[in-house]
Amino acid sequence: MTMRPDPTFHASPKLAMEAPAENFAYTLLLSPDFSKPDALAVIDVKPGSPTYSQIVHTVTMPNKGDEFHHFGWNACSSALSPLAGHAFIERRYLIIPGLRSSRIYIIDTKPDPTKAKIHKIIEPEEVFRKTGYSRPHTIHCGPDGIYVSTLGGGGKDGTDGPPGVFIMDCETFEVLGRWEIDRGPQTLHYDFWWNLPRDYMVTSEWALPPQFENGIVPEDLLSNKYGHRLHFWDLRARRNVQTIDLGANHQMALEVRPAHDPVREHGFVGVVVDTTNLEASIWTWWREGGKFHAEKTATIPPEPAPKEKLPPLLQGFGAVPPLVTDIDLSMDDRFLYVSCWGTGEMRQYDVSDPRKPKLAGSVHIGGIARRTPHPNGKAFAAGPQMVEISRDGKRVYWTNSLYSTWDDQFYPDGVPGVKVMANVGRNGGLELDKDYFVSFPDGYRAHQIRLEGGDCSTDSFCYPSV
Repeated sequence: MTMRPDPTFHASPKLAMEAPAENFAYTLLLSPDFSKPDALAVIDVKPGSPTYSQIVHTVTMPNKGDEFHHFGWNACSSALSPLAGHAFIERRYLIIPGLRSSRIYIIDTKPDPTKAKIHKIIEPEEVFRKTGYSRPHTIHCGPDGIYVSTLGGGGKDGTDGPPGVFIMDCETFEVLGRWEIDRGPQTLHYDFWWNLPRDYMVTSEWALPPQFENGIVPEDLLSNKYGHRLHFWDLRARRNVQTIDLGANHQMALEVRPAHDPVREHGFVGVVVDTTNLEASIWTWWREGGKFHAEKTATIPPEPAPKEKLPPLLQGFGAVPPLVTDIDLSMDDRFLYVSCWGTGEMRQYDVSDPRKPKLAGSVHIGGIARRTPHPNGKAFAAGPQMVEISRDGKRVYWTNSLYSTWDDQFYPDGVPGVKVMANVGRNGGLELDKDYFVSFPDGYRAHQIRLEGGDCSTDSFCYPSV
């Protein structure tokens, strides 16, 4: 607790962009064969530092088999909301859920990121008992607590009831209970985010645990049994007010990215694959006339490839699907970054007109068929996956692992953990930084990134930019 609001909280996106640059980046490391515990790596990102682009600290967990996926801060700029009861809390703790174990770790980053340590462990039994949910997935810090989305309901296989969102106390880290009061038709879950002043939340869909834990189920995918809907919620009343079906062929509507400026009532969602043609797509959603609307605003085609360059899963198709697995929006709402994990491309779209995205930049690295090396000559397995943008929008970081069993299906030769960074031109464009290349210890894969002092994927702002 502080006597003044945490200086890393910012009332508007413009103020956040003017804040000091990040000095450290936190990255999740997972052991795909569960032979050792997962870990949190702290990386020096200060240009000119003697340890630039190196791991300077590692927090290794005491358990095996957690399968870290997404994580986030205990508190962020949403604490400045007039509705918040925690305006003087610190952005201090990282909340790391184990997607496979349903265990949650609380990591204390004070007094210094290079001394980060485990503060508390929440065992899965507490999550099950208080929420009826399992497989915690995404962390967002809200005005009244820590919001945690889940991918599983109750029971051993997570199919006893639908998944949803639960709340944790942002000071004691006690699991409080389910968030939803009326979920309407929502039966699957993935990502979520909100517009605080406009008082709504949007959620997306992936699959139930039997459809992802042991790898993608091709029969279910071709039968269009993965998620393909967006759900819109009254944030204060905690009820579903509208559901939009993107079409059953648009399989796996994953990451949602609302505009940061709360005046702008629009956002984006990435769709992994269209089962009719293997293309990926970006959809824009917006509210008009009291209703939400969504339309496909960008498509990314598959790339033809010879059979010998394809994993068994794709050999019958003769092509590599882009597989959009993550998207992220710059703080000024100008550029949308799109990870094409299959084709090995990071795309940058100018979304100044949110319903007419324009391709502004692109770099290739990795890819199922291309296997493009880094500019420094080193190999980059898999493709761009989890992406994180600096607050000032000048740097874009990404890693290469999606999920252990899916990695093995699409990249059977292995996915050694790597993290890279690209610099952004003043008017768009991307260029991979030749000096920034993080190789993680053998046996670890690299997943999500969080930046010191907050980033574009965790903060929700309460006031418009001027």
